[in-house]
Amino acid sequence: MSAPIVWRAVLISLLISLLWVPWLAAQAGNPPTSTTSCNLDDGRQVFIRYNPVSAKEKVANGKPWTPGGAPMTLFTDAQLTLGTSTIPIGAYTVYPIPAKDRWTLVVNKNVTPGAAYDEKQDIARATMETDQVPEANEALEVAFAHVGARCTLRIYIGKTASFADFNAK
Repeated sequence: MSAPIVWRAVLISLLISLLWVPWLAAQAGNPPTSTTSCNLDDGRQVFIRYNPVSAKEKVANGKPWTPGGAPMTLFTDAQLTLGTSTIPIGAYTVYPIPAKDRWTLVVNKNVTPGAAYDEKQDIARATMETDQVPEANEALEVAFAHVGARCTLRIYIGKTASFADFNAK
């Protein structure tokens, strides 16, 4: 890698760290969280942090879901697209919106801990591919599948599996 690219990577990592530390401090005393990541071929990364709740947690159709009372949080050091929207490098909240046959994934720019969901701050919204699986997951499972410049977010809860593609630019 050339020197300007290395310095850019260092600065982006520093920016992500500066956003991450206050968020982590605000989480002190809250239930444990889990993280899943997607490592792109060029070394950039995408992370999702979430509360690993039991499948017994009520998931209301048509309403933004906050597992364990807190939205999922997306951290990215790559510019992404979700559907037709562009997501700049940074930190964002992520809200799955369950529905009977098809879920929606929303990326929102408000990362203030404890803030209520505000649709006006959405920067991306996409329909998720949703299907039923034969065996129920006892707890929320969030994972990425990575192929080239695509990180497919997978959300499993109960017998529901939903998928959405983030594409790196």
